[in-house]
Amino acid sequence: MKLRRCIVGVCTFAILGLAAASAQNGQPRKPLDVPYVPTTEEAVAAMLRLADVKNTDVVYDLGCGDGRIVVAAAKNYGAKAVGIDIDPQRIAEANANAKRAGVEKLVRFEENDLFQADIKEASVVTLFLLSSVNLKLKPKLLADLKPGTRIVSNTFDMGDWKPEKEFTVPNTDDDTFLSHRLYLWIVPAREGK
Repeated sequence: MKLRRCIVGVCTFAILGLAAASAQNGQPRKPLDVPYVPTTEEAVAAMLRLADVKNTDVVYDLGCGDGRIVVAAAKNYGAKAVGIDIDPQRIAEANANAKRAGVEKLVRFEENDLFQADIKEASVVTLFLLSSVNLKLKPKLLADLKPGTRIVSNTFDMGDWKPEKEFTVPNTDDDTFLSHRLYLWIVPAREGK
C-alpha cells in the first residue's frame, strides 16, 4: 500500500500489490477498498461528540480497523458498538483492544464486507473511507438505516449530499489533511412515511 501526497486538496490512495487471499491465512478475502490508516485519538473523540453519542445508542464503525472508535464509544459513553472490517488482522487487534479496555461485553467485531453487513440496528455510523467508497455506500446507508440515524465521516464527504454539520479537529500534530475535517449527516425521513 502506498499513500500518495495530497494535490490541490484531494488525496488519492493507491493500493499497490493487494491480491485477494483467503481468510484462512489471516488476509482479507478480497482486496481492500481503502488502506488502513488509523483515526487520530483527537478525531475519535470529536467524531463521537459530533454524533452526540449517548449510552442508548448503537454505534457501527464501518471499516473499524483496530476498533478504536468502537472501544471509545463503549468506554466513554456506555454505548453498544459494532465494528465491521474485512481484514481479519484488524478484527483480531480490535478484539484485543476491547478486552484491554474492559468493554468486550458492550462491543462486537465482525469480519465482513461493509457493503454486505447488516447495519439496520445502528443509530450512529462512523466512517473513515474514501469519498468514492462513501458514494458507493450512500444508497445502502439511506436504505438500511432508520431516519434520524447519525453518520459521521472522517475526512471524506459524500459528494452532493450536504452534511448537517462540519467540524475541524483542532490541535493535531499530523501534517497531512487526514483526521482534520469531520462531516455529520442525518438520515432523512423516507418519502411517503
